[in-house]
Amino acid sequence: MSAINDLDMILGYHGASADGDAVEVAPDIICMPFWTPEFCATLIRAAKAAGGFSHQPDDPVPGYEISLAAIAPRLFEAVEQDIGMRLWPALQQWWPLIDYHGLQDAFVIRFAIGEQEELRLHHDVAQVSASIKLNDSYVGGELEFPRQNFTNTDVPVGDIIAWPSLVTHPHRGAPLMSREKYSLTVWCALPLVID
Repeated sequence: MSAINDLDMILGYHGASADGDAVEVAPDIICMPFWTPEFCATLIRAAKAAGGFSHQPDDPVPGYEISLAAIAPRLFEAVEQDIGMRLWPALQQWWPLIDYHGLQDAFVIRFAIGEQEELRLHHDVAQVSASIKLNDSYVGGELEFPRQNFTNTDVPVGDIIAWPSLVTHPHRGAPLMSREKYSLTVWCALPLVID
């Protein structure tokens, strides 16, 4: 694919959407088709071209990552709107009291041998977290939820999984065995507290 076509896909959010119904794949883990595999491959190329995958030393769960806003602010805005319009109404079938307050962050994370090979067990500080597998040409590296006895091994490239962030769904990235893994992590903003 040419760089011009990649740029058009990323900046225009063209060819991104995949259609399908949301389903519960494990206790309070919701999965639905979200992006096409072609868009996922384009996003990986855009993240590589943007560079800037970095390890943040003050991050309590550090990873080699780059924000969608650093790749293209228009892309971040398009994803933020798409999450609110397509994913959030689906999630409200299970969690009717959640309110959408936009994205706290959305970033591509890269796992590679000799770099970031795994991610320790942790919770996210968000209202809802989500992940999209951007490729599947690697071995190991599964996203694991020990309490729910679930991994994203069988989740297709482009499907989004979402879960409550703070207490019930600790998760980790299993050790990568070969090649490179790319995924998108999404943190949906917590509701504002007004005194």
